[in-house]
Amino acid sequence: MFDLDLWREIFQSINKNRTRSLLSGFTVAFAILLFTILFGIANGLQNTFEQEFVDTATNSIFIMSGRTTIANEGLQAGRRIQFKNEDYEYVKEEFNDKVEFITSRVYKNVNASYKNEKNSYSLIAVHPDYQFVEKNIIKEGRYINQNDLENRTKIIVIGRLVEEDLFIKESAIGKYINLNGIQYMVVGVFTDEGGDNEERLIYMPITTAQLLYGNNDYIDQINLTYNPNLNYDQALGFSNLLTRKLKSRFSVASDDQRAIRVFNMAEATQQIDLMTGGLTVIILVIGFGTLIAGIVGISNIMIFIVKERTKEIGIRKALGATPKSIISIILIESILITAIAGYVGLLIGVGVLELSGPSLEVYFITNPGVSTSLVIGATITLVLAGALAGYLPAQKASRIKPIVALRND
Repeated sequence: MFDLDLWREIFQSINKNRTRSLLSGFTVAFAILLFTILFGIANGLQNTFEQEFVDTATNSIFIMSGRTTIANEGLQAGRRIQFKNEDYEYVKEEFNDKVEFITSRVYKNVNASYKNEKNSYSLIAVHPDYQFVEKNIIKEGRYINQNDLENRTKIIVIGRLVEEDLFIKESAIGKYINLNGIQYMVVGVFTDEGGDNEERLIYMPITTAQLLYGNNDYIDQINLTYNPNLNYDQALGFSNLLTRKLKSRFSVASDDQRAIRVFNMAEATQQIDLMTGGLTVIILVIGFGTLIAGIVGISNIMIFIVKERTKEIGIRKALGATPKSIISIILIESILITAIAGYVGLLIGVGVLELSGPSLEVYFITNPGVSTSLVIGATITLVLAGALAGYLPAQKASRIKPIVALRND
């Protein structure tokens, strides 16, 4: 295989039959190109689905309130449902065995300033468990703790981009930020995989916000994560039970869909899994269909090539070439063309995905790409198919007697 004369003959044969070689290579390159792009798009769609929930625990449940749309138990429609601290405590105690982490939330918009720097941010007042529900990652300092809740301390935890906006190159830890005229000490800086919007938030103890912004015990939303040992059906059953209990607690009709809404991430996760699974199957069918078309194309070309070279094979045999050497020349040439063409198709496919990646985000395709091992495996499949397609007719031709091969038209 490493015989210099053998390789010289192979390259001479390729150079002499450029059209034939280009045709063989194009079939392989086009198949790998389509295969790469199809799987890249599928992965891009899956990345989009995953990024939508990357910053939130997959076992999260969100409890939101609204207004009633149906009269019930003598109460009129249009009644606003207002959650309070006691409702948070009720959920926490009533479903203690099913709840992993739980927090309530209060939303505010604040104007923040530090020295000469000013900006507006969204502020969320929370319990300490919120760190695990939202997957906040502490970059520096600490998060809100139970002591902060009990003492209603004027402390805040800020996102990485808030620190960059207001403190420029300083560390924010231990410094005071003015929020709507009130000074708060920064005790922590966090990062979040959800992106820039998530890192431009400010968190504060919920008891502090309730005291300073309304002097009440109102809460806007309750978030929790359920016991991760619950399977899908159990998690769904838990959220349904939670919905019924809360509707009964607030005298809301069972078929009122707006007064109390419970969103379970388990449902979204299952829908995404079903969608990505179905998409993967479709892409696999199309991708392997493309590979099969490539294999058929290579097979037809190799059969034609061997038939075309029958006289050449006869001359080689007349000059003393062995059947093994004849088969080797054809097979190595086939494998070489297929491997090079497959690599070219891979490079073009990856290049197309890289160049079109930003514009594909409009179609919910994020960072389209494909596993190199997968494409290499597809290329090897084509190489083996080409080798097999060339081997059978080459072996048959190598057995032909020189005089018969020389007479072949």
